[in-house]
Amino acid sequence: MDAFNPTPPLWTKTATHAVEFCCPSCRASASLAQQVWLNRNAPVMGHDNRRKWQEFYQCQCNYVWWAWSTDRPPSQLSQPDNPPIWE
Repeated sequence: MDAFNPTPPLWTKTATHAVEFCCPSCRASASLAQQVWLNRNAPVMGHDNRRKWQEFYQCQCNYVWWAWSTDRPPSQLSQPDNPPIWE
């Protein structure tokens, strides 16, 4: 699986937009997904003028969902006071 492949995998066609950043079916975390694909070909500008992308996940329960990259909860590894230089 190549999450950064420019061509969307077939399994993304049935994806449902998740309101919360977890599987809408079983509520599993995105980190438990069997497959992931990031749609970095078509970024969207958010209300704060930052780019966001669609992130597609195929859950361990086989449900396929997507969410915006800006909806992802903060990582324990990131430091909120020091945003990445690419933003």
